[in-house]
Parts: sequence; C-alpha cells; structure tokens
Amino acid sequence: MFGVIHLVIAIVISVAVAAVLFFLLGYSYRKKVSEKEISSAEEEARRIMNEAIKSSESKKREALLEAKEEILRSRSEYEKEEKSRRADLQKQERRLQQKEENLDRKTENIERKEEALAQKHADADRVREEIDLVKRSQTEMLERISGFTVEEAKNYLISQVETEVTHEAAMKIKEIEARAKEEADQRAKEVVATAIQRCAADHASEITVSVVPLPNDEMKGRIIGREGRNIRTIETLTGVDLIIDDTPEAITVSCFEPVRREIARVALEKLIADGRIHPTHIEEMVEKARREVEAIIKSEGERAAFETGVRGLHPEVQKMLGRLHYRTSYGQNVLQHSIEVSHIAGLMASELGLDVHAAKRAGLLHDIGKALDHEYEGTHVNLGVEFCRKYKEKEDILNAIQAHHGDVECKTLMACLVQAADAISAARPGARRENLENYIKRLEKLEEITSSSPGVEKSFAIQAGREVRVMVRPEQISEDQMVILARDLAKRIESELEYPGQIKVHVIRETKVVEYAK
Repeated sequence: MFGVIHLVIAIVISVAVAAVLFFLLGYSYRKKVSEKEISSAEEEARRIMNEAIKSSESKKREALLEAKEEILRSRSEYEKEEKSRRADLQKQERRLQQKEENLDRKTENIERKEEALAQKHADADRVREEIDLVKRSQTEMLERISGFTVEEAKNYLISQVETEVTHEAAMKIKEIEARAKEEADQRAKEVVATAIQRCAADHASEITVSVVPLPNDEMKGRIIGREGRNIRTIETLTGVDLIIDDTPEAITVSCFEPVRREIARVALEKLIADGRIHPTHIEEMVEKARREVEAIIKSEGERAAFETGVRGLHPEVQKMLGRLHYRTSYGQNVLQHSIEVSHIAGLMASELGLDVHAAKRAGLLHDIGKALDHEYEGTHVNLGVEFCRKYKEKEDILNAIQAHHGDVECKTLMACLVQAADAISAARPGARRENLENYIKRLEKLEEITSSSPGVEKSFAIQAGREVRVMVRPEQISEDQMVILARDLAKRIESELEYPGQIKVHVIRETKVVEYAK
C-alpha cells in the first residue's frame, strides 16, 4: 500500500517537474521571440521616422517653393493693377485739366457776353428814351392835326374794334350754326321721322269724367239727404266736393286728385243705380268702388308694362303707373302719353344702336311723378326721381327722368332720346288742348318778351304761338347784331315762358331809301 502511495507521489512529482521544465522552456522561447519582435519593431519605427523626416523636409521645400511662386505671382498682378490705375489717374488728370481749360474759356466768354449785354441794355435804354421822346412829339403832332385827345382817339379805336368783333362774332355764330345744321339736321330728321312712322299711337285725347248724370232732379235731394247727411258722408269718405246746382239731371264731382274723383264717380253711379242712399250703404258702395278702382289701377299698370315690354318693374311702381290712367295733362292721358314716349324712345334707340330696353323703361317712367304731385310737395320731375330711386332704379334711368324737361343736363344719349320723345308725343297735332284764356296769355307773354328788347319796333306771335316775328329798327340794329338778338330772344323765351313744342324766332330788318326826282 505504502509502495503504491510512494509510486503515485513519485509520478506526481515527476509530472510537476516536467510541467515546470516545460514552462521554463516555453518562457525562454517566448522571451526570445518577443525580443526579436521588439527589435524588428524598433527598426521599423526608426525606418518610418526616417522616412517621415525625409517626406516632411521634401514637403516643406515644396511648400516654400509654392509660397515663393504665389508671392511672385501676386506681386506681378499688383504691379499690373497699379500700372493700370496710374494710367487711369493720368487720364482723369488730363481730362480735368482740359475741363478746367474749357471752363476758363467759357468764363471768359460769359464775361465778354455780359459786358456786351450790359452795353446793349444801355443802348436800349437810350433808344427807348429817344422813342418815348419821338412818341410824345408825334402824339402832340397827331393831336394837333386830328383834333382828338388821346382818350378820344382811344374811345374811337375801341368802338371800331367792337364793331369788327361784333361782326366776326356774328359770322362765327352763323358758321357754327350752319355746320351743326348740316351735320345734325339730316340724321335727326331721319331718326325722328322713322320713329314716328313706326309708332302707331292713339291720337284721341281722353278726359276724366267729373259729371255724374242723374235719372231725374228728384235724385239730387236724395243724394243731399236729411240735413245734408248723405252728401257730407260721401264727401268725407271720398275726399271730393259735390257741386249740386241748377244743372238739370247732373251732379259735378270736383277734386284735384283724379283717383279720389274716380272713386266718388263710381260710388255715385252705384248708389244711383241701386236706389238705396243712406250713410251705411254709402260706406259700402264707396269701399266697393275703391276696390274696383284699385283693381283697374293695378291692371292698367300691368298693361302698360306688358304693352311696352318693360320687365322687372317693382309692383309699387306698376301700381303708380296705373294711377296715371286717371291723370291728364292738357287733356292728354298721361299713361297713354308715357306708353307712347316709351315706344318712340325705344324706336329711336334702335335706330341709333343704343339699349332699347333701357330707353323704353326710361320713357315709361319719365312722368311717374304726376301720380304723386297732388299728394306731395314738389315738381313731378323731382317726385318721380325720388320715387324711382326708392325702388332701386339705375342712375341712367333717374337722369333721363330728371332731364326730360331740361331741369338738369342730359348725361346720356338715352336721356336726350326721352326728352325728344316726350316733345314729339306732346307736340303732335291733337295731343293736347289748352283753354282760350291760357292760350291768349301765352301769346301776350311771348309778344311782351320779344318787344322789351332794345332796338325792337314791333313783334307778332303767329301760327298759334309757334312762331314770333320781330321787326327791328334798322338804324339801331345792324345785320350782324340781328344774329345775336335772335339768339338772346330765344334764350329769354326758353327761360321765361312755358310752351309745348318749339317756337321759331324770326327777326326782320327792313331798310328803305327814298329820293325825289325834281
């Protein structure tokens, strides 16, 4: 047993000794290898360092060479730039010297010219003094020869110049009028004639009836009623005045507002036909008549818009147009007149290539203010403009309404067409009627206006007031002054007199020479 143990211990010891020996041998080998590697690494490092030193020295030499070359190149460029700048500076110096020399020469020339100008001024003053002296002497001589003073001669020359200017002004007026007539008359006649021929209007004047016929005179008492209660009720409800006089079998309805007069007329006719006349029944008939008249007004407004082809009218505007059915002007029904103006304006617009629908619209609405002038203050022109502006009519339509009587200037051709169409519709034969008293007053006023001008001897209104002939004194009015007098008289007639259509002013100057043979 102990032998085995000793054997094992011997083996372990031998193994351990072998391991130690193997370790020592391996260490010595690695040491030698390591030393060899270290020595080779040191040699390699020394070689790399030597090569790096050589490379750095070569690069340093190259960098120095490049720097020297760059310095040389920069120096050469700088020298070139400096040379060019010196050359430019020399050129500028030469230019400045030339300019200074030129300036000196110009200054010398100006000084010489100033001296010459001063001399000329002195000579001119001396000559002016001589001229004034000669002028005074000549003036004195002319005054002695002519016998006129300076003021008298001046007045004489002014009168001569005024005569010549008057003559030239008259000739210029004649020339302008002739040219305007040549250019405008023919075309205007064609347009107006074509429009009138194409418009077939009703020439009969409609008169609003204000007399209600009665079956017998006994009906007058029933209409008056006990203590006048029936007539007071009718007048209160309708706003009219009933005139019951000695006229047999007739009652006159008086009211400035045509719609109320029509309502009263219709209500009276219904009461007379029914036979029952008392306040309660009067109220029923008046209300029924009012509804009927309003229905007629609405239908007439729609008819006018349909007949003229005007679309897009506000219902209130159509209703106001319908009220014109009961409105007359000099016996001419205003609604029919408006329809006729609409047609004529549209036809003339089509001839001239303008907006036909706008012209028709303006012509239809131009007198709409006449449906309001009994209820509101103001002219029918202003009332119509305000009413149409309230319902958003366009500005060109408003201008046509406002300018159709010449109250303002026409801003568009359409306004001129409406103005012409209104004059055509009102001035045609049979369109309007005028009572004898107003007719005579208008003729007397026409003769009074034309006779009041200086130099007029007599004046005569002829052709129903459409022409006035003015006889002038030949010793006071020359032929040139006749032209100016005719224009002045026409302007006065336009501003002071109201008349339908136009008035021709005919100025006549008659001279006679009488001599006796002995």
